[in-house]
Formats: sequence, C-alpha cells, structure tokens
Amino acid sequence: MDLRKLKTLIDLVSESNISELEITEADGKVRIVKSDPAAAVALQPVYAPAAAPAVTAAAPAAPIAAAAPAAAPVETGHIVKSPMVGTFYRASSPQAKPFADVGQQVKEGEAICIIEAMKIMNEIEADKSGTITKILAENGQAIEFGQPLFVIE
Repeated sequence: MDLRKLKTLIDLVSESNISELEITEADGKVRIVKSDPAAAVALQPVYAPAAAPAVTAAAPAAPIAAAAPAAAPVETGHIVKSPMVGTFYRASSPQAKPFADVGQQVKEGEAICIIEAMKIMNEIEADKSGTITKILAENGQAIEFGQPLFVIE
C-alpha cells in the first residue's frame, strides 16, 4: 500500500469519531485503531511502595469538597443542531458571503450553513423561521452529530 494513502487513512481516523478502520486490498491488509487517551491513563497500574510504614493513629478525615461542574450557558430560543459529523462552513467558499449572520431573518428550509462530510458539501437548512441570535460554531471547525450550531428566536 502506498505510504501517502496510508498517511491519509491515519489522518482520517484521527480526525473522525471512528475508533477502528480495516482495509483489505490485493497487496495487503491494513488495520488502524485509534487509542483512547483516557482509557490508557485508566489502565496504568498504580504501585504502592513496598515498605510503607503502618499508621497507628487514625487522623480525622477531612471533608472532601466536590468540585461543582461548570454550568453550560443555557441558550434561549430554538437551537439548530448538526445532523452529521463533519466540518462546519458558514459560506460556500472562502470569498463568498456567509449564508447566515447574527440578526439575519431566516425562513424554514433556507440554507444557513454547509457541513462537509467525506468530501461532500451538505447544505444545512433552518428548521424554523426566525432571527439568528447566535452562531455557536466557528468557520472550519470540526463538529459532532447533534452539536448546536445556531440559535434562532
């Protein structure tokens, strides 16, 4: 298998949500598995010192304060979510005017952005009429399925 093709496959796996890819061709078989860094840390054994001194007096346990998770800002209005994994684009080309801007009126069914998935440009339409109050994704950003993209009021 060509080294450039292999490098491209590795890049595709690393940038996507898939964890494993296996390709069989006439000249060989390639299997690419993406490791999960969190799992690797969890699997590392923790070694206790062999000659740890015994504690005879029990110290009172200090209360452990659980860190409260940072609350995500609650968006008001209708949230348009990504129907797929891909790359978010606000315009059809770098020089073109964005499909939608903050403060712009949009109608249901009107294209508001493009998501590129597997070299295919997919126009994403507004699923509700209203005014765009917030754009939640950056141009060129990799996005996940169900990720909020726009807020429409």
